[in-house]
This record gives sequence, structure tokens and C-alpha cells, in this order.
Amino acid sequence: MNVAEQIQKKGYISEPIDSSLDLSAEILKLKKEKNAVILAHYYQEPAIQEIADYVGDSLGLSQEAARVDCDIILFAGVHFMAETAKILNPHRKVILPDLNAGCSLAESCNPDDLRKLKEKHPDHVVITYVNASAEVKALSDIVCTSSNAKKIVDSVPENQPIIFAPDKNLGRYINKITGRNMLLWDGACIVHEAFSIEKLLKVAQEHPDAKIIAHPESEEHILKTADYIGSTAGMIHFVETDESQKYIVATEAGILHEMQKKVPHKVLIPAPSHEDNTCACSECAFMKMNTLQKLYLCLKYEQPEVTVPEDIRLKALKSVNRMLEISARK
Repeated sequence: MNVAEQIQKKGYISEPIDSSLDLSAEILKLKKEKNAVILAHYYQEPAIQEIADYVGDSLGLSQEAARVDCDIILFAGVHFMAETAKILNPHRKVILPDLNAGCSLAESCNPDDLRKLKEKHPDHVVITYVNASAEVKALSDIVCTSSNAKKIVDSVPENQPIIFAPDKNLGRYINKITGRNMLLWDGACIVHEAFSIEKLLKVAQEHPDAKIIAHPESEEHILKTADYIGSTAGMIHFVETDESQKYIVATEAGILHEMQKKVPHKVLIPAPSHEDNTCACSECAFMKMNTLQKLYLCLKYEQPEVTVPEDIRLKALKSVNRMLEISARK
């Protein structure tokens, strides 16, 4: 099976790799030869974060993607993130190690269904969380991330009705802190809805000196327990600047790698999930589809490539640029 056939059938490239090969070193070598940049999300496995040129949350990655100067962008994340990089960089090649690396939240918002909702509410502005497909972004007026959602919503006049898609938990939280009454899409992230409130409260009892920090995609009963609510980047900043020495972290467990590097002297406890998995934490199976082996083969063959039809890209670019413009305001 050749490369094209593998990508069509599997979504990624697979071939035997010499076990003695230093994959990290080989990836860095290929990166230099091909004038590539590696962008990685905080939820990637530690080995991938360590070789990335930039590691960040969705807002940071969007901002970085907008200013990269290279021939190839290797995106170590999920599909909608690579699409956003392509929307911002039509003349650069954007590659993703595994096309199957999707997002449950993005998949919960079908473009046709959003179009129908817009038709029912033609007076509403559409604000879409970045965890959405390029087609959904193209139907939106403004994109937002968990880092800037409040700022984006606050930029819209108070008397202007808003459709907020696709994350109902983030939307509900933003409604609460802004006093708005946005019309919320009924979507959610399976990773952030996996936390067990019973187990979390038990861990909190065992560690009464620990502060609970949570991502706003989490369910309301989890957020009610939190001492701090914020994006992945916001959570990292909080533990860096807060005086406490112990935290229970309610977001995808991949954040713990970068967070622990920032605060090696502090204790970080992953919030427990309903699942009985190896770490008893909540992990994104889509994010973990990317491996060093896949990154190496992806960069070696410069495939799979992520493309966005130009008509959709141009419409989506307006909503993404609007987000970046508002985010840059003081």
C-alpha cells in the first residue's frame, strides 16, 4: 500500500521504523531541512511537546499560526486546529500526523444544522468556539477561544442577541459572568464532561489544602467547586502566580507536563474521571492519536495535508481575523 492509499484508508502513514532511530532528533533534522515549524497543543504527549517550536492553547496556537514564516506547518493537535492554521496560511503547506484526530465538540455542530438555526434567528450574531470545522467558522461572525470568550462576547452590544456554538458549558459559563442570555448550541466536549463530581469531592477531602482549577468546558457542577476557572493557558498562569502549593486540575491531563515544568516545586493532582483508566484522569483520545512515529513519517512525506476550499476559507478567515483583532485590543 503506497502513501496515498494509506492516507485514504487509515488517515495516516505507517511503515516500519528502525527501533534504534532517535525519532526526536530525526524530526528536528527534517524540520530544518524542510523549513518547517511544529505547533503543538498542551494536550499532546510530553515527547511531542518537547520538540515543538511552540506549545499553547487554541488562542495562542491561532496567534502563532498567523505569524509563522516557513514553508510547512506541522500541526500536532486535532483537525480543526490544522484547518485554522490553513485558513490563516493559504500559501503554506499544513500537515497533520493523523487525519482521524478529530474533536467530539466540533463534530457536534453540523454546518447544515447551524445554517438552519441562523435562518430561524436572522437577527442574531453567531459567535463560534474555535473547536469547530472550517465550514462552521465560515457561517460565523466571530470565532472565540476559552481564553478570550468573555472579551469577544463583551465586544458585542448588550442589546444584540447572540447564538453561541457549539459548547453549551462554555456558553453557560459566559452567560453567567457577563449577564447575557445567549442562545446556546447543545454541544459538549466528552473529555471535559468526563470528570466525576463524587471522585473530585473525595480527592478534595483528601487534600484540603489543594485548590481546584477547572476549564470552562467542564459541566456546571464541576465549575461550582472550582477556586479558579480558565483556559489551559490561564490555568498554567494561575498556578505560576498563585501562592498555594497544591492544585487539583480539571482539564485534559496533557496540560500537567507543561504546568509541572513551570512549577516544579508544586503538587499537581489530575481531577478524576468516571473512567477507570491508567491515570484515573481525563484524556483526549483524539489528541493522543498523534505519536512521534506519526510525526516523523508525516514530516518525511509531507503528508497527510490539510486543505480548505478557498470559498470556505475566505469566509472563515473573516471570523477568525475578527477574533484576533478583538483579542489584540488592550
